[in-house]
Formats: sequence, C-alpha cells, structure tokens
Amino acid sequence: MSKINVLDKHIAELIAAGEVVERPASVIKELVENSIDAGAASITVEIKNGGITYMRVTDNGSGIARDDVAVAFLRHATSKVRSQDDLESISTLGFRGEALASIAAVARVELLTATRGELAGTRYEIDGGVEQACEDAGCAQGTTLVVRDLFYNTPARMKFLKKDVTEANAIAAVMDRLALSHPEISVRFIRDSRETLNSPGDGKLKSAIYAVFGKEFTAGLIPVEYELNGVKLWGFISKPASARPNRSMQHFFINGRYIKSRTAMVALEEAFKGSLMVGKVPACVLHIGISYQAVDVNVHPSKIEVRFINEKPVFDAVYHGVKTALHRGDTPNVMSFQKQETAVFEQPKAPVQIRFSAPPAAGAVQPQPAVPVIPAVRPAAPSYSFAVSDSHRPTFHTDFAAANIEFTEPFPVVREDQAAVPAVTEPVAPENPAVPEPGPAEPSDSPEPEKLVGEAFHTYIILEWGDELVFIDKHAAHERMLYEKLRAQEGRADQQMLLEPVAVTLEKNEYAAVMDSLDICAAAGFEIDDFGSGTVLVRSVPLILGDDDIAGTVMEIAGYLQSAKNDITTEKLDWLYHNVACRAAVKAGDLSSPTELAALARRMESEDIRYCPHGRPVSIVMKKKDLERQFGRIQ
Repeated sequence: MSKINVLDKHIAELIAAGEVVERPASVIKELVENSIDAGAASITVEIKNGGITYMRVTDNGSGIARDDVAVAFLRHATSKVRSQDDLESISTLGFRGEALASIAAVARVELLTATRGELAGTRYEIDGGVEQACEDAGCAQGTTLVVRDLFYNTPARMKFLKKDVTEANAIAAVMDRLALSHPEISVRFIRDSRETLNSPGDGKLKSAIYAVFGKEFTAGLIPVEYELNGVKLWGFISKPASARPNRSMQHFFINGRYIKSRTAMVALEEAFKGSLMVGKVPACVLHIGISYQAVDVNVHPSKIEVRFINEKPVFDAVYHGVKTALHRGDTPNVMSFQKQETAVFEQPKAPVQIRFSAPPAAGAVQPQPAVPVIPAVRPAAPSYSFAVSDSHRPTFHTDFAAANIEFTEPFPVVREDQAAVPAVTEPVAPENPAVPEPGPAEPSDSPEPEKLVGEAFHTYIILEWGDELVFIDKHAAHERMLYEKLRAQEGRADQQMLLEPVAVTLEKNEYAAVMDSLDICAAAGFEIDDFGSGTVLVRSVPLILGDDDIAGTVMEIAGYLQSAKNDITTEKLDWLYHNVACRAAVKAGDLSSPTELAALARRMESEDIRYCPHGRPVSIVMKKKDLERQFGRIQ
C-alpha cells in the first residue's frame, strides 16, 4: 500500500496559508501593499478585537475588473509578474500571488470593488476558500476588503494568537511603517472605533513622522539627503542627544519597502561612532533608492530581508550621508554670559495730599515744597574668587572606627571645584595644665582601628584594616545597597512626583509591553499613564533615581519588557530594581569627599555586602605580607 498521499486542494491551501498569514498583522500588511501597488492615494484600515473578528481595508486605487475578481483569489494569480525576466527587477511590493488566496482560506472575506468607468461595482464573497456570491453593487472607485473571523476553520492556529491588545499593536506597527514608507499616501487607522493614526499624505516625510511619533521625537531629528555611486539616501536621523537605548526606532526603507538590513544598520552606527555615549544607538527614518536590478527582495517569506548584489555602495552611501548630516545639523549648544547692568533703585516719592478746601486768602504764605529726594544708587556686590592649593587639601587619614557618620541616599557627589576647604584651628592650651604622672602602659586587646587611606582613580576606596589593605568598588557597593533597599520596599518604593510629566515615545510593541506591565512599573516606583499613539506619560519615579535621564530609563525598561514577555513577574521586578539601582548609584569617576567614602565603607561592612546585583565582587583584600613580599622585605 502506498504511503505517499496527494493532499486535496483544501488542505494544501490551509498549509500554504500558514506561511503567509501568521497573525492579523500579516493580513493587513498584504492588503495595504496591494492598495499601494494599485496606486491608492488614501488608505483606511479599521479593526476590532485586535483584528481577529473584523478587519477592513479601504483604498481609492484602480480597483479590480469584474472578470478578474474571482481569478484574484486563486493561488499564484497576480498582475505584477508575467515572465521570468520580471523577477530580476521587481518594482512592486507584492508579486507572489498568494496573499488573497491564503487569507480567503482561513477567514470569511467580502470584497467590494469598482474600476474607473464601470457603471456598477462588484461584490464578491468567499468563505474558507469557497465562493459564496458574486453580484453587482454600488461603490466608489477603489477596493474595500473586509476580513471576518480569522482562523475560524483552523482552531490550532487560533490558540497561538496573543491578546487583542497585542495583536492590535502589531497592526499599528504595520500602519506606522506604511505611513513612513509612503508619505504621499494619506493613511488612516481606526482601532476599536477610535482613530489612532491619520497622516496628511502631503508627500513630506517629516509630516508623516510627526503623525506617527509625535512632536517630541520629531523635534530631535536631523535631515539627511545624499547620493553616492547611484545610491540615493534621504530621510532623518536623531541628534546624538536624542539617542535611544535600543534599535527599535531604526527604520530603513528600500525603494519604498520596509526592510531590516544589517548593512545599513552598521553603516548608520559607524557614522555615529564618537558622537554617542556608550550603550546608546541612533534612531532614524531613512529611505534608500537603488536600482531594482541591484537588490533581490524575494529571499524572505515576509519580504522584510533583502539581498544586495554589492553591499559596499549601500554601506558607503549610508555612512557618508549620515556623517555629512551630522556635521551640518548637530550644532553644539552655545553658552552665553550676559553682563547684568547695575540696578538703580529710586526711593518712592512722598504721596501728594490733595485738599479739597477753599483757596488761600491773598497774601497768605504758601508752604514750600519738600526737599527733592536724590535717587540712591546701590553699589554692585563685589565678586570674589577662591583658589584651593594642594597644601590645603583635606587629609585622607580619617579615624574610620571613631567616625559616626550616617549615610543617606542618593549618594552625594562633590565636584572637585566645589570641594570645601577645611578650617584649621589651633588648639588652645589651658593656663595650668596638669602634668600626669608617668605610669606603665596597659596592653590593649582591641584590634587596630580602620583607616581610610583614600581613593584610587575616583573609583576604588582604599581602606587600611589591621594588616590588610581593602579595595572597595564604590559603584558596585552603592548599587548593591540601593538594590537591597528597593527589594525591602517591594510595592512600597518611595516616589517623587515630577513637576511636569515626561512624555516618552516608544515603538508600538514596546508600548504594548509597558501597558501590560503598569503594575510591575508601579511596584518599582514608576507611575506611568497611557498618552495614546505609542506615547506614555511618566508622572512619578523612584526617589533614589533623582534627576537622571528619565526618558532613557523608561525606554530601556520598555525594551526589556518587550523582549522578556515570558518572564515571570518576580524576574521582571528584579530586573527593574537592578536597572534603577545601577542608574542611581554613584558612578566610577565621580569625585567623592572623604566623609562620603568613609560612610560608604562603614555601611558596606555593617550590611555584609560582598557582590553587586550583577555578581561582580564589591571588594578585594591585599595582605600586608603579600605586599612586603613584592618589595623583597620577606621571603
């Protein structure tokens, strides 16, 4: 008996549909690409319940002729490829002829379409790949396609869909890319009866960026326009001061198609090298124009990845274009000192008293006017300058054991130019000092007190303790202290209310992750509200965070929450404590006073801190005999 079976048409279509239709966002992507290829100037997308129960895509493109409607839903039916040679220079977004057939195989689909000049449009209905109706209908030029009950006949696929809000945010990300890829098209997105995107379609990329990401993000952009070796580059890059902690806001487009290109990404970040802080990456919306014959877009199922015949021209164009834009657009902030004029203060004149009485008699002596007041000029306050000489710097040999210092958060940092000069006072000798009689010295069993020797490289505290030298990493020690404090305050973290909420624009999937984890953020001390369209408002932050980069902190948290969807709540909360403690702790290289160093070392000893939250050791010990052996004092 034969073991190889030929699958029937319906099963084969269900299997093939799984390669094209992964989730509602896949359906929207295929349909809006068809609308763009049809020459639409306006596209409207409406969804309900994350697109699982209802999706509608409406455009004003060329429409589909009555004779072609039923054929369009057959597998491998397309108007964009006619011969093998067409595959060598694909200029359209769609070309495989699989989208409509795959969607119709796993959903209930209704199509309304009309071409220019037709007296009546066409209504076509197909459920699960089976035609239900084809009839005349009144409709405007263009195409409206309604998809209901996605995966109604494949329950195994339905189980793998995410929550409605997650699926809706994935569709929102597709619509964002559509608006950015074709700013000449007016894009409208309606989500559960609420409009969340409406781009003007005026052909200006900056207008589309403003509609998608808002004012704050758009204000921190630098325009790019460059051409090299036949490769055109245009768009916008973020200013170095507006860099982000991850690559979620890097958007590249090849000939109007959204792609993920490592070549372009590396070129962008190489151009920014030396202009960004460590751990930061630039954001961008960059369009690359290249010959259709020089790029192959048929190498990935979702057509997101492409392959270049020669990557070097693309790399060079992106690198030099971004470098040129940075040189022209990233102007440093200029600080000006304006001379203040000396204020002149005039004493107020005595009020004039008006008497309503009879005029004075003839010959009466008139009262003389008061002596005029001379304006008083307040002299300007004298200015003083202070110079601290090395001979007056405070000594680091502090009796650590005798010091009774309480350490408070956040750990203060003293700048070198603000270091206070200790006052030197001479001891006052008593008039009749009592001379004690000499006696035998009593032996002491107490160990030698600790001494704060100083600090090395503004990073490591050096402590002399008996016959040992202890080196303490002040950042690691302080980070662990703050981390333990946050853990002890779980759910009750001290917060500080911001005078003005901070708006943070996020990528749609990161935005969804934050919205799903508001309770976790609140337990860590962050009060975050939804501002809509991928933006959140930060109203409160943990008290120990101070005035750190709040927007950057929230972006980093959002990136983690999006990548750690499957982590349990305890792991997510622990990561948040790590992140806040690391940001709030004193940094390596900060100048600290001897009092602060002593307090930190004393607290580290009392709390028995050995490792930072990342597992690095907090301190190391060097024995006196090891040091003497290095100098040859002992063998």
